[in-house]
Amino acid sequence: MTDQTRPIVRLRPKAKAQAIRHGFPWVYASELVTDRRTKGLAAGTIAELQDADRRPLGVVAVNPQSTLIARMLDRDLDARIDADWFRVRLTRALALRERFYDAPFYRLVHAEADGLPGVVIDRFGDIAVVQPNAAWAEHLLDPMTQALTDVTGVSTVIKNGTGRTRTLEGLAEEITVLQGDAPAEPIPVPMNGATYMADLMGGQKTGLFFDQRPNHAFTARLGQGARVLDVFSHVGGFSLAALAGGADSAMAVDGSANALALAERGAVESGVAGRFSTRKGDAFDVLAALKGEGAEFDVVICDPPAFAPSKQALDAGLRAYERVARLAAPLVAPGGYLGLCSCSHAAELGLFRKACTRGIGRAGRQGQLIHTGFAGPDHPLMPQLAESGYLKALFFRLLP
Repeated sequence: MTDQTRPIVRLRPKAKAQAIRHGFPWVYASELVTDRRTKGLAAGTIAELQDADRRPLGVVAVNPQSTLIARMLDRDLDARIDADWFRVRLTRALALRERFYDAPFYRLVHAEADGLPGVVIDRFGDIAVVQPNAAWAEHLLDPMTQALTDVTGVSTVIKNGTGRTRTLEGLAEEITVLQGDAPAEPIPVPMNGATYMADLMGGQKTGLFFDQRPNHAFTARLGQGARVLDVFSHVGGFSLAALAGGADSAMAVDGSANALALAERGAVESGVAGRFSTRKGDAFDVLAALKGEGAEFDVVICDPPAFAPSKQALDAGLRAYERVARLAAPLVAPGGYLGLCSCSHAAELGLFRKACTRGIGRAGRQGQLIHTGFAGPDHPLMPQLAESGYLKALFFRLLP
């Protein structure tokens, strides 16, 4: 028996119901019948989705205020979206992470790929940081938090309600503690032999980027005995990993004084402060200045923010990625290595690779592409949703 109390929303005749049946989790506003009744639903309403012939497709969360008007929650029409429902998904998510990670520092929930659309949960030991980036998750924070503490045993849960996605959902921005006590200091996070300092109450996103962990590890191999430059470094992601792996020196470049201060604390905690330096400034300006100074590094890594956060920004974003490559390549010693990263889902791998290759060529350098990296297994990819596989990292060896 289906839940007869749920409202019903229906696809338009030309909408691609087959894609949803095959696992695609989103319905756009242009694909849904948006009559007065549907438009009147409160943001985050749980409803039954039907195709144009009134055949059921599953249980969805509806937000009439959003272009992404419906998100698939469960194919089972009998599903009750309550604390028990959250426990099942969180238990499944936890099992994957515990298979790969010895310490409880990872992304516990990667949104749609873990069956919780629009929800990100990062774990920092005894603390979990939740990003409810969809209206339905905002309204069901209490049962989600209860399930989270039951399944993981964390004592503190922080809500990080900031970011562009929440704005698109019509949600207010705030950071608050849902359970337990706010950490008074940044949290030390062990990864790849280094210690990072994560500011969970005032840092970017949830305080640390776990997604680059395997690419940090690859850089640590490249950086043995090397001079390393880490541009757009945030809290020292690539530079601290390289130093832990045996780099001779590393310089972190970022526009945020707070991020660089955390990187310096991480260097101290990692025991590598004597080989670590920072330089504050606009990354493009610093890259140009370093070239003017005749600086040279054996490994240069550039991990910028999302220059192409949407399809509308794609062309400008690709030009920015090309510019990064063009400015960074001259700083790489002959036979050295250049790592270029993108967290823009709109800039798919092929386009990003072409932009990087153009930039290297326009700098007068030639390179071998030796490795393509992605996020770790705590950021699983939902095969039907390209956006869940946003991270790319290209590693080039620049020829003498």
